[in-house]
Amino acid sequence: MIKQIAALFFLTAFTSFAQTPPKPYGALPSPRQIAWHETEVYGIMHFTPTTFENKEWGFGDADPKSFNPKDFNAEQIILAAKAGGLRGIVFVAKHHDGFALWPTKTTEYNISKSPFRDGKGDMVKEVADAARKHGLKFGVYCSPWDRNNAKYGTPEYLAIYREQLRELYTNYGPLFMSWHDGANGGDGYYGGAKEKRSIDNTTYYQWDSTWTNLTRKLQPTANIFSDVGWDVRWVGNEDGEAAETSWATLTPVPSKGTNVAVPGQANADENPGGTRNGKMWIPAECDVPLRKGWFYHPDQKPKTPDKLFDLYFKSVGRGAGLDLGLAPDTRGQLHEDDVAALKTFGDRVKNTFATNLIARASSKAVNVRGYNSIYSAKNILDGKPESYWATDEDFKTPEVTIEMGSPITFDIISLQEYIKLGQRIEGFAVDVWTGNEWKEIHAGTSVGAKRLVKLSAPVTGQKFRLRITKSPVSIAISEFGFYKDAQ
Repeated sequence: MIKQIAALFFLTAFTSFAQTPPKPYGALPSPRQIAWHETEVYGIMHFTPTTFENKEWGFGDADPKSFNPKDFNAEQIILAAKAGGLRGIVFVAKHHDGFALWPTKTTEYNISKSPFRDGKGDMVKEVADAARKHGLKFGVYCSPWDRNNAKYGTPEYLAIYREQLRELYTNYGPLFMSWHDGANGGDGYYGGAKEKRSIDNTTYYQWDSTWTNLTRKLQPTANIFSDVGWDVRWVGNEDGEAAETSWATLTPVPSKGTNVAVPGQANADENPGGTRNGKMWIPAECDVPLRKGWFYHPDQKPKTPDKLFDLYFKSVGRGAGLDLGLAPDTRGQLHEDDVAALKTFGDRVKNTFATNLIARASSKAVNVRGYNSIYSAKNILDGKPESYWATDEDFKTPEVTIEMGSPITFDIISLQEYIKLGQRIEGFAVDVWTGNEWKEIHAGTSVGAKRLVKLSAPVTGQKFRLRITKSPVSIAISEFGFYKDAQ
């Protein structure tokens, strides 16, 4: 009887250990950040009187009557974005010129004073409704700098700005992003003063209390983006590219005179690549305009689909997000060239990643955590992000062999960690069996939410190997794939 009890105790203990997942490593993403990672590609849309002035930044003195897009079509813009593979839209509800695109009670300088919809328009609502109708997430950007408002630079303006955020958060949610930047004062109209106003960007906006008491309470699903990041950080350039080695963690440096990092005080050196073992999970957004500028200019052309495809690999393919700037023309629609570029880019991404060429392959790992099929290496080929291959604690540099029934040809490698347990891998390599030996076809560093590699030439083979070459802890990999560029 005692032996039976001991055996049962041992079996129970072993089963419990075998089903125990790996311990989380380092900073972890929140549920809203997980949802942001899944979004991958989204857009930010600039459209104000500045468009009609053919400028990049409005001074704040444009006549509201100049804002008169006679053929505004939110659905045309959203459908073009969707065709491009975008899964969300951040709408610039107010840019630095101070012109509000919703009928706000906080300033007379708003869309109700324009001829648009006979003064009864609400462009924020139209874009939000169109986005949700077609399955895109919606977010807003309301510039803290206001070149029109006479109160800007005084304590009274902070109350105005916070009320603008409150209106947007209350009337147009749920939001997937609350987007902010570090534009902080300078010359402007300022109610007719036409002068330069400077503010202390470390203290003036009181970002800590603004985001804590407004954003977090009214829009808990909204990721707060800024150059320093609370949820998502600026990558440090407007080229759409993250660093080759890219960490989703960051240790923000508190701004001078404060206990927190604030917009306009970016960790410039660390933003592109992040901080290995940083204290907070703050992944990078790679923002880049579809054209040269953020606003529409008739003498500019959109980036080519080839360029967009390359940027996809250098942003999403490095664990970051790609934020494309969309600029409607004076009609209130995306130009036909922009629509075509987005469609070709979107089709190429969709068709390229439609089929994982090794999805039906057999897999054999040197180690599976607790010998439990829950953590089988088969999980990296099942197309399910919630399942993953995990190893025992002392297997930090494992490998898995993938074998096909017949040869395949590919030129793209995809690898994803199960980031709910942190960003663990620091080095990996992929090999192909050449008949009598393994030949390395790629070696990389960070992985994170997604790592995409475009090989310089196609590779043909039947047997492959994934090696983790460096990791401080056991691994947790959710997806591994080979793909062929559809073009």
